Amino acid sequence: MPSSAALRTVLTLGLGAVAAAACEWARVPLPWMIGPLVATAAFGMAGVPVAASATLRNLGQAVIGAALGLYFTPQVLALVAANALAIGAGIVWAVALGLAFSAFLARSNRGLAGLDRVTAFFAGAIGGASEMAMLAERHGARVDLVAAAHSMRLLLVVLIVPFAFQWSGLQGLDPSLPGPQEVDARGLAALAALVGAGVGALVLLRLPNPWLLGPLAVAFALTVGGVELSAVPKVLSNAAQLVIGVALGTRFTPAFWHTAPRWLATVAAGTVAMIAASAAFAWALAWASGLHPATLMLGTSPGGIAEMCITAKVLQLGVPVVTAFHVTRLAAVLLLAEPLARRFGRTQVASRGAG
Repeated sequence: MPSSAALRTVLTLGLGAVAAAACEWARVPLPWMIGPLVATAAFGMAGVPVAASATLRNLGQAVIGAALGLYFTPQVLALVAANALAIGAGIVWAVALGLAFSAFLARSNRGLAGLDRVTAFFAGAIGGASEMAMLAERHGARVDLVAAAHSMRLLLVVLIVPFAFQWSGLQGLDPSLPGPQEVDARGLAALAALVGAGVGALVLLRLPNPWLLGPLAVAFALTVGGVELSAVPKVLSNAAQLVIGVALGTRFTPAFWHTAPRWLATVAAGTVAMIAASAAFAWALAWASGLHPATLMLGTSPGGIAEMCITAKVLQLGVPVVTAFHVTRLAAVLLLAEPLARRFGRTQVASRGAG
């Protein structure tokens, strides 16, 4: 008989699939990610013991990474390179936005037990949720507050941004298509093997997010080199969105809301403000660069790399440019996070000593 954990995982995936089908029927944007996310979160917060598989989520990320990499034909790569200055501006914006968000969280939650400036920094940084939580633990910060902040931020961005695009009618503006257009069984098997090798290489090198970035790098290299093995089947893409949505949804439990209500409220308010500010920045950057505002809104939004790139892929909103924005942003934030955190820590110690 299957274990109780395995059974809960299967039942949760079934719940997510039903929710995805319902959202697809209702024409909800990103039905295969938003449906499972909302349904799983709702049941989890109601006390139902939902569960997700880390292995399936990793495989889902690998599928999405490979699908994104297939967009980088030589012509598209030239387009991305031509917009290097805009991508650089996006990196600066992400770091500045994260610092402002961190300062807002610190000021708005004075007196919260265990909250220090380092915790606020890692909670506000616009980087990968798991990476920021691990760095927070390394620096002695409150990991529960950091994880809660990133979970809330991702939930709101995933819910608000796609609906905003649907209501505005902005979709189908991306002229680029993946290199391979047809699914080939042998080619797909070869692609899967190469993608697995890419994951293994990044794991050995201890690089962040290997399950997404490894497959993306492999597919990128193949497509730029003119090697077309196979397209990624739509059913695999939908399944990947399903397991990612379920994994996000299972973060929301009854205990989540009792973590610190004021903390979660300020995270929510700050996230909405960041989405609005990023939209304004995207319009200004579009005017300066000539890129479409919709593409730049996704590229500069405070969402996660997988979720925002999935949004770009499903809505056909400049997939390669959005991917380039988020990959470079992730790399920059991870490189700068610890030096900035140490500086925040020294500032805090100095201020305590002066007091």
